[in-house]
Amino acid sequence: MPVTESNDEQLRKLIFEKDRVMVKFTDENCPICKVLSPSFRRIATEPTYQHVQFVRMSARENPVSSKEVTMTGTPFFATYRKGTLLDCGVVSTEDGIREMLAKLLKDNS
Repeated sequence: MPVTESNDEQLRKLIFEKDRVMVKFTDENCPICKVLSPSFRRIATEPTYQHVQFVRMSARENPVSSKEVTMTGTPFFATYRKGTLLDCGVVSTEDGIREMLAKLLKDNS
């Protein structure tokens, strides 16, 4: 599934429409965001994660969502399960992204 660009308003809808959502908050001045971008796009297309909606958002342009997850830096990732924030934090490696996704897929609540 391709990565969807989103904003505060669209994210509100997405997290309730989709069972599992992973959001990547980025900043144009964040070098790690740029380095992780190809990995994030590639992971989003892997069959293992076909039931996860991948979203990319600008942290600066979406202050409501950034504040909701208590963003502490970028790249900041958040996962949602059935409309509820499941996990969030600064992630700087592909392995870190996969660890968050493993928790998202494991959780069956």
